[in-house]
Amino acid sequence: MSDRAFAGASARTAAVIPAAGRGTRLGPGTPKALRALNGTPMLVHAVRAMAASRAVTLVVVVAPPDGAAEVRTLLDAYPLTGPDRAELLVVPGGASRQESVRLGLKALPEDVGTVLVHDAARPLVPVDVVDAVVAAVRGGAPAVVPALPLADTVKQIAPRPDAAPGTPEPVVGTPERALLRAVQTPQGFDRGTLDAAHEQFAGQHGEEGATDDAGLVERLGTPVVLVPGHEEAFKVTRPLDLVLAEAVLARRRANDGF
Repeated sequence: MSDRAFAGASARTAAVIPAAGRGTRLGPGTPKALRALNGTPMLVHAVRAMAASRAVTLVVVVAPPDGAAEVRTLLDAYPLTGPDRAELLVVPGGASRQESVRLGLKALPEDVGTVLVHDAARPLVPVDVVDAVVAAVRGGAPAVVPALPLADTVKQIAPRPDAAPGTPEPVVGTPERALLRAVQTPQGFDRGTLDAAHEQFAGQHGEEGATDDAGLVERLGTPVVLVPGHEEAFKVTRPLDLVLAEAVLARRRANDGF
């Protein structure tokens, strides 16, 4: 039995990658997940990052509602390799990230017991982070999030939804930085816990939907734990992030032959 098959013999682990968003902060044009990074779409890098873990036996990519065929064709042009490669499934998503994750969950086989939810815009997460999240879930934690301490002081402001952009904002507090963490993905879950959270809170977060699956689980009253994240698991959101991601890949090629 192969390492990957052995890892999934009792309860398989699957990764769901919602990739239906437009990513407008990177500017107009191609959806963010399909933007090229070192000549390869970010989505492909994200899929490879999940499949690099021997624990992950299935990767489900949730495409734009009308773009599943296009995304499937793109991924087929960059096939996963190796005798123990993970299965790859592409399904159409919904109008929000929350709905897309829910649709990805519905596509999972019954024998999947651990689910990772990973941002397509975090293409460079190291495999050690993925493995640490999976190990914590398999060790009994119902919800696990990789996270980093904050480098910057954070200010809390008063809500001013009607204020014009650039308007000075009143500060109402300074949270203690040592007690705060910046969360990353993949977030890992016991399958039943995540299913229950998405079923209970479906459609309750407006048009944008919930942007953090662990937050849905918190609302169930279920404990969430953190494991160490990694600096390279940053989210590619703005043009400068693309420059940083290219630099990371260049360093990996020089050091590791990546």
